[in-house]
Amino acid sequence: MDNQAVANRQVPRRARYDAVVVGAGHNGLVAAAYLARAGRSVLVLERNEAIGGASVSAQLFPGYDVWISRYAYLVSLFPQTIVDELQLDFATRRRATASFTPYTDRAGVPRGLVLSNVDPARTRASFRELSGDDRDWEGYQRLLALEQSLAELVWPSLLEPLRSKEDFQRRAQTPLQREAWRAFVERPVGEIIEEMIPHDLVRGLIMTDGKIGVFTHPHDPSLIQNRCFLYHVIGGGTGEWRVPVGGMRALVSALAGDALRHGTEIATGQTVTRVDVTGPCPTVCFRDGQRDYTVEAGDVLVNGGPSTLAALLGTTANRLPTDEGSVIKMNMLLRRLPRVKAQGVTSAEAFCGSFHIDEGYEQMNLAYQRASGGELPDPIPCEIYCHTLTDDSIMAPELREAGYHTLTLFALDVPYRVFSADHDARKELAKRRILAALDRVCDEPFLDCLARDRHGELCLEIKTPQDLEREVGLDWGNIFHNSLSWFYADDQEQVGRWGVETEFLHVLLAGSSALRGGAVSGIPGRNAAMALLR
Repeated sequence: MDNQAVANRQVPRRARYDAVVVGAGHNGLVAAAYLARAGRSVLVLERNEAIGGASVSAQLFPGYDVWISRYAYLVSLFPQTIVDELQLDFATRRRATASFTPYTDRAGVPRGLVLSNVDPARTRASFRELSGDDRDWEGYQRLLALEQSLAELVWPSLLEPLRSKEDFQRRAQTPLQREAWRAFVERPVGEIIEEMIPHDLVRGLIMTDGKIGVFTHPHDPSLIQNRCFLYHVIGGGTGEWRVPVGGMRALVSALAGDALRHGTEIATGQTVTRVDVTGPCPTVCFRDGQRDYTVEAGDVLVNGGPSTLAALLGTTANRLPTDEGSVIKMNMLLRRLPRVKAQGVTSAEAFCGSFHIDEGYEQMNLAYQRASGGELPDPIPCEIYCHTLTDDSIMAPELREAGYHTLTLFALDVPYRVFSADHDARKELAKRRILAALDRVCDEPFLDCLARDRHGELCLEIKTPQDLEREVGLDWGNIFHNSLSWFYADDQEQVGRWGVETEFLHVLLAGSSALRGGAVSGIPGRNAAMALLR
């Protein structure tokens, strides 16, 4: 089902709904699908013309039939439980390469560290080629074991009511689990990385999981880096990041299709202006650009960030320093994959996985220090991957045959503050620095490989934190809506609850700003539905 196929500007059919969902992002659609399946009357209101929120796909470049996942790219945290319970026609696919990191060896020869998802021997040999021995390989294997031991405890709990921190500690029975608890919950994650990994490049590769989307460093006393790290390594119990077949568009369409089949109304182009909780039941006020409407709701589920919730309720959102987003997203269409300089590595092997550029451990520490003062780092740490090497269904057959590919890039240590002044000039400077970095690791000019649209413009789109805030309502450009939470209840009052409750009885969070929200997971959407149904 095409995202546009569910666009519906008609006047809602009812004056009252059991549930009104604000925002048709993937979490809002998950909540709607569960509630509709349970027989509840559900209205979903979306301000944009297309559904999907930050999980939307779009045909970005005029003249090219290719659907690019615009803001969110890979899937690790979306539970198979939700796919099964909603009977979704949605699948993910393993990337042959987990990651590739270019470097220059002591003899000045360009090489690359390859972590393969299908060939463990290739990974081990690549580690040995980098460091000359097995210490980094062994340390990496030890870290993986710690991550998976904690994932065994945490992952199954995310679709259950919240437990206390003490309960999780009691459940950590094995020596490995207790060590993992100390490493990832009690101490800054930089300590365990530095203890186990000798090589700076490998340290940086691992630390990226603690930095993607948030502005932090390995020894941050807030431990926001630990929470971010855990979100990136526990998905499915393995932490593997997989490619959504058909792109994010496929997930959104599957969710919308299920919700619609069970009676949900989805209205696009509808801006919710207020949620009034002063009466016996909430009322939701919204506008379609021409007329104002009001409906009553048994419950209101808000799939939006703290600022959105506060604006609807007439309250004030309290921001924490760790709420600041730190991201540049760049989407590209290539005529062909560029050759890479690394000896013994093909372009397909390098670009299939997460291709890390300028993400050494000390490089990122220096980038963080510069960005802390409002300076744009040079170089900018970033990573890219090619969706179409794993799933080319997002592209028209003639483009596949001609050798076209998509690339998506994610930059680190580029917080909201860096673009607060001279936004457009700094955005352009960031683009030039990223393209220069790509030139350094490719064996041909990168721009020669980029496609041009029918107007002669490069097929390249770049988004700053400010762009994300304006276009998809991500507070402070934070892809997680706000500071990532721990997987346990912060206080005793939350134990046994779902982490979606607000101070207002009939208003719930159904998006990433809920406890245990963040990333493309559907978890807060399901948890919001469960809070009402159970």
